[in-house]
Amino acid sequence: MNSKVKLTGRVVFKGDPGYEAARKNWDPHTNRFPKVFVFAQKTMDVANAIRWARKNNVPIRARSGRHALETNLSQVNGGIVIDVSELKSIKLNKKCSTAVVGTGNRVGRIVDTLARQGFMAPFGDSPSVGIGGITPGGGIGPLQRTTGLISDNLLALEMVDAKGRIIRASKKRNSDLLWASRGGGGGNFGIYTKYKFKVRKAPVKATVFSITWPWSQFEKVVKAWQRWAPFTSNKLGSELSVGPKKGGNVSMLGVYLGSKKEALRLLEPITSVGTTTKKDIRYLPYLQATKFLLAPDPVLTQKFSNQFSSGFGRRPFPDKAFKYMREFLEKAEGGTPAGFYFLNWGGAIKRIAPRATAFYWRDPQYYVEWNSSWVKKSNAARNIALARNTRTKLQPYIVGSYINVPDQGIKCSGPVYYGKNYPRLRRVKAKYDPTNVFNNPQSIPPA
Repeated sequence: MNSKVKLTGRVVFKGDPGYEAARKNWDPHTNRFPKVFVFAQKTMDVANAIRWARKNNVPIRARSGRHALETNLSQVNGGIVIDVSELKSIKLNKKCSTAVVGTGNRVGRIVDTLARQGFMAPFGDSPSVGIGGITPGGGIGPLQRTTGLISDNLLALEMVDAKGRIIRASKKRNSDLLWASRGGGGGNFGIYTKYKFKVRKAPVKATVFSITWPWSQFEKVVKAWQRWAPFTSNKLGSELSVGPKKGGNVSMLGVYLGSKKEALRLLEPITSVGTTTKKDIRYLPYLQATKFLLAPDPVLTQKFSNQFSSGFGRRPFPDKAFKYMREFLEKAEGGTPAGFYFLNWGGAIKRIAPRATAFYWRDPQYYVEWNSSWVKKSNAARNIALARNTRTKLQPYIVGSYINVPDQGIKCSGPVYYGKNYPRLRRVKAKYDPTNVFNNPQSIPPA
């Protein structure tokens, strides 16, 4: 390799001004001390950074929106962080209904830019998540029963491989890489710099809703939700959250791509359960509806550290599962974002076969995640154990896990994240990164 390999782009070494700001992530628990950050301004900067890292034998991490939920995924001590957050172009082609975006865009920025031009881009539960990381892992959210996962809409991509070569993938070329990038997780095959998505015309208006119940009613609300949400209209997406016993409540946020009158009728089976303490149901212009669903999220000011875990439910929770859920919520720290979160599945997700993309978990009825949160470092171990022990107890009632909400307590995680697609993902890895340059604690090893 050429010994003149130089770092290009906006380069911040340890000790430089701006290093502390570069180090801060959404979850403080994931902050590390890398040797250098490269903020790429163009694809070539990514290529140069990879070549430099290999020449200097430095571990590599890719970073987009700083929302990694586990340690050593988007930063590593003594490593190089190749940050794509300044690759922010967005090109909408209205005639073809496609959008080409730089992987540094935050989800909210894409949603906003497209909505202003009458188009709909899928999103999750936070506007500040990077499109770079959310896409290869799947990308779930309240529109998924209509649009499919974010990754289901990925048509083509640009990626820099382990040798610093720029590779393009689509249905026509390197189609195995496109397949793997639709659910195979970020940081496995290379560093993505551009995505091309299929987009849809947005409705003129949509109905959004936010409904709350007292914490004491969580069991009956979750039971009703699990029997209703997966089977209601595919145009209705619903996120149900249950906070800690100390100071928490039950809240449901979601969207119906249709009239308020129709929404009220569809919501009746859940709004008639228990005693709601707040019901906010609005028929809004589409852009306003997205703002209602994507409340501003702290990018770097978040003070809470978290341990997450996730899975999928094939049938409603039995009483035993509620017992474990209750134990978790009673032990979780009050006044924190800890709790359980459910999202209804089905519709467009289920219409794609489990092996057609790398995202395997097509058949469940709902997604579930839980997180324990803390502020004091001395409370970390207890909260990590709480989340992981809860996973062990809930294991009989869930399948799989979502790679974008990882849990490094999972042993032999490949088949848990990727189901029966894991062996094929290992073969794709062997083709594009045979020497395992791109690795992290739960990355895919080459076959």
